[in-house]
Amino acid sequence: MDPARKRRARLVVALTVAVTLAGALVYTSFSSSTEASTPSQVMRASEPGRSYELTGKVVDGSVAREGEALRFRIRDRTGSASVPVRYVGAVPDPFREGREVIVSGTLQAGTFVAERDSLVTKCPSKFTKEQER
Repeated sequence: MDPARKRRARLVVALTVAVTLAGALVYTSFSSSTEASTPSQVMRASEPGRSYELTGKVVDGSVAREGEALRFRIRDRTGSASVPVRYVGAVPDPFREGREVIVSGTLQAGTFVAERDSLVTKCPSKFTKEQER
């Protein structure tokens, strides 16, 4: 076989493998992502044993420590539906009542039991309108 033809064949094989691997990576990235659910969605359509990402605002007056567990309620951004959360793990510094959070876990007997160290605090947007004085 001609050396130039051999190099071209190797190049075609290498590029084919690279494109196939890139396609598999993109497919895996998009298919494994989950959309965060609101408390009303989790309460309405929860399946036993299924893991969810729960998002919403921490309800004012609901944050309490129980040993090493942190208990609080998360409510829908708009609306009043809320779910109690039991969380164990690192608590981000900006965590507080009224702040938007995302936490992963499962719904067990009406309480969202969060996975250890899954609590993420969303930063408030700099681009929202300031309230008029």
